[in-house]
Amino acid sequence: MVPPVTRLGRSNLKRSNRLVLLIGVFLAIVAFVGIALILNGGGGGSAQPTVATTLSTVVATRDIPLGIAIKADMLKTVDRKIDNERKSGAFANPELVIGQITRRPITSGAQVEAADFETGPGISQLEVPAGMRAIAVSVDQISGVGTVIKTGDYVDMLVALTGQQFPVVQVDPQTDVISVVQGVNSTSVKLLLQGMQVIGTLLPAPTTVQADASPGGDNGQPVTTLTEQSEIVILAVTAQQAEVIQFAKTDGLITLTLRSAKDFVDDNGQPIVSEAAGTTGVILKTLIDGGYGVIRPELIEAILPTK
Repeated sequence: MVPPVTRLGRSNLKRSNRLVLLIGVFLAIVAFVGIALILNGGGGGSAQPTVATTLSTVVATRDIPLGIAIKADMLKTVDRKIDNERKSGAFANPELVIGQITRRPITSGAQVEAADFETGPGISQLEVPAGMRAIAVSVDQISGVGTVIKTGDYVDMLVALTGQQFPVVQVDPQTDVISVVQGVNSTSVKLLLQGMQVIGTLLPAPTTVQADASPGGDNGQPVTTLTEQSEIVILAVTAQQAEVIQFAKTDGLITLTLRSAKDFVDDNGQPIVSEAAGTTGVILKTLIDGGYGVIRPELIEAILPTK
């Protein structure tokens, strides 16, 4: 016979049912919240990565002129907003630019970017220093150091005058008639101008060929083709230097020699005027009498055999 259910027993059963129901509702809520967090990327897994709004940027701490090798104390690193403050070509690490030669002036506080060191074949902007003049000189691979002269470099100019422009002449004392002395070497060479800065170059696209397989070279590496490729080198010069260069272009043969950038800066990286080297110029007599070891030709007498 089943014992009758007491009122107290029915009350405990109702409380147990409510507790189970509450626990079920609670677990359902927890599950819902968990699913929502997972769908939003915020629960159970890795946190949503934070998108950077600033980036380290290299800026100049002082004015850096054209043709200067970058030093560490010329730079500092600051944060700049990516969307509206930082240039796309700016450097983030100063180590990437230390030692590079500036191919255009950099103003103090300006961001240091790749364009400051580019040496493309064209000229988009030409800045002539105050008080100077810009003049163009045409050179080739032989007279222009392989046509590797770049904006910001420093060059010297050699001029050669040959017999056609610079003949040796004599004057007849009786008639005052001037005549050219034949058979005399009248070539004269002189380092006329020194320490001129290049402010622009115009160079056609380089021509390369694939090197043939040989024991003396790396197979497949591009090599420079020796052609008559020319380069226009634009120099910043004084008015007097412009006159000398024009005369040399008209009646002489011009060769540019490339100088070290270190000759034109002090220990603090400030531009200086390099001291000019004293040269004597060269003619054939200089090579013979000037200690260069060139032997003077002599007449050789030979007895021809008789028949």
